[in-house]
Amino acid sequence: MSDKQLQHRIALSLIKGIGPKLARNLIAYLGSESALFEEKIPTLAKVPGIGPALSQLLLNIDRQEIMKRADKEVLFIDKHQIKPFFFSDANYPGRLSYCEDAPLMVYIHGQEHQTATRMIGIVGTRTPSNEGIDLCEKLVADLAVRHPGTVIVSGLAYGVDICAHKAALKNGLPTIGVLAHGLDRIYPSMHRNTAREMLEQGALMTEFISNTVPDKYNFVQRNRIIAGLSDALIVVQSARKGGALITAELARDYNRDVLAFPGRPGDTFSAGCNYLIKSNIAALIESVEDLEYALGWDTKKKTPVQGNLFATIETEEQQTIMESLIEEQEMNLNLLSLKCGLPVSKLSATLLDLEFKGLVKSKPGGIYRVVMS
Repeated sequence: MSDKQLQHRIALSLIKGIGPKLARNLIAYLGSESALFEEKIPTLAKVPGIGPALSQLLLNIDRQEIMKRADKEVLFIDKHQIKPFFFSDANYPGRLSYCEDAPLMVYIHGQEHQTATRMIGIVGTRTPSNEGIDLCEKLVADLAVRHPGTVIVSGLAYGVDICAHKAALKNGLPTIGVLAHGLDRIYPSMHRNTAREMLEQGALMTEFISNTVPDKYNFVQRNRIIAGLSDALIVVQSARKGGALITAELARDYNRDVLAFPGRPGDTFSAGCNYLIKSNIAALIESVEDLEYALGWDTKKKTPVQGNLFATIETEEQQTIMESLIEEQEMNLNLLSLKCGLPVSKLSATLLDLEFKGLVKSKPGGIYRVVMS
């Protein structure tokens, strides 16, 4: 995209009260995101979801000031080789795109992993016990052995977060740190060296522009991105209140699998995990095998696909789906939709046809795989 288009997209993301759904309606009505900042516009009250109050707000914004700030961010992005993604871009993180409150813009520094087959979020208390650290490290190490390439997602915070990132780096797994501030800083600063390593093996991601300080509310916003990026969210240890529980509830709302390690009754930093399990928000996890079961990951040795597998393929969409599943071995519905370029509604109907043909099998967690012969 051009710097001018990027400037307009950033400017739109800086207007409070505009999420992906409203932005999509607004862009459809005006013709482009640029029209809001370059043209005289009529009342916007007729735009679905806007209403008189927000319409008046948009008409009264200081366009010049917003554009000035957006231009400054474009320069920062160019200088530091940041990768910006607008919600309508094809390479916007696909898992996030299914969340109604996803950010309009995300900024990535490091490697891109938007289309990774498996992404697991790991969160928990900032003061884990030695047992909690051991649980986190063993889980990540086992994932590296049994499912190489799994992306570990967390928030680069003290405790369980940084433990998960370091374990991923140690075991050769990519890892994404989701930040509650801009990419011009690292908070906490003592994690700067780990963050630097992550740029080579993973990435730092944020929805916040540079010079945004890590205010308390930003961490709640950050948590929804961790939840939205993850196929499953695992809580290692947590008190009864805290960011890990907020993230777990967000993940549940996004229809993600949530799992929690149980703890001893009366243990402060297991109270949150035990609550999640008792409330049926989270499933109990004791090992990587429990995660595999919850997500329907097939751990059996794959057998070669016979040459006549495509004998009953009737459409181009069926062919594309089969080729994608054979290449990745198994995929969840959302990722398969992105890879094949098919809307979920059409994809689901086509997958049902393939199931009737005996070519595809659905598994728990919305996972699909080819029926091997």
